[in-house]
Amino acid sequence: MTRRFVGFVAAAAAAMTITGTLAAAPATAAPNAVDYTAIVALNNCSGSVVRPSGAANTDKALVLTNGHCVKFMAAGEVILNQPSARTFTLLNSTAQTLGTLTATKLAYATMTDTDLALYQLRESYADIESRYRTKALTLNSVHPKQGADIRVVSGYWKRIYSCKVDAFVHQLKEANWTWKDSLRYTSSCNTIGGTSGSPIIDTADNTVVGVNNTGNENGGRCTQNNPCEVDPAGNVTVRRGINYGQQTFQVNACMSTGNNVDPNKAGCTLPKPRV
Repeated sequence: MTRRFVGFVAAAAAAMTITGTLAAAPATAAPNAVDYTAIVALNNCSGSVVRPSGAANTDKALVLTNGHCVKFMAAGEVILNQPSARTFTLLNSTAQTLGTLTATKLAYATMTDTDLALYQLRESYADIESRYRTKALTLNSVHPKQGADIRVVSGYWKRIYSCKVDAFVHQLKEANWTWKDSLRYTSSCNTIGGTSGSPIIDTADNTVVGVNNTGNENGGRCTQNNPCEVDPAGNVTVRRGINYGQQTFQVNACMSTGNNVDPNKAGCTLPKPRV
């Protein structure tokens, strides 16, 4: 997982400087193709401006990224409505900088069962559309399908990875963390450090179905940077070089008035803060 942090990928960065292939963004996007619209870059990760199904234009917008892009959180830890002034670089469709968005709070973050964080911004969806001509990406409200064609879009590296949903993993274990029903990619999504928090976009409708978070780097078994798969019978499988994300459809059931996250809302399955 730490390999998804930019601070842990000096070698990859050097390779990009030499070849220029990973950092280069396309000059134009094909019609209806996934591009960099609503994608953001953090100082150490990637992210996206997302809109839950019931959000209003006047609601303060949300940025989706990983929980571990906030900090390495303890098992069972949940952060809710913590003040934050974190900034995000908003990109246009061709990965050029449009401006800076600013958070007012960390609305929700956890590394338990999933690995996600939602920042609430100072700007509303209407503000962003008016100022930057950019609409947020929609958070899909249903479980993604195996075999779906997906794109993992990194705002940090300005790179789009193309692959398919290979399977769903009962439990994905990495060091002290356990994630449930994780999304496994086919091998062409060979994500690198700095891609943490990138949205996983279903090309069928260009909605967000997950958030990129980890991969098995060198074949280790259930250790940091080397997650392992555990099936319902407890059998462990290691897939060296394979990468994973966490689903996000469940976020929609946890949203309340004003685009706030309410883990105690009926039907919400996100982990709740400790009492």
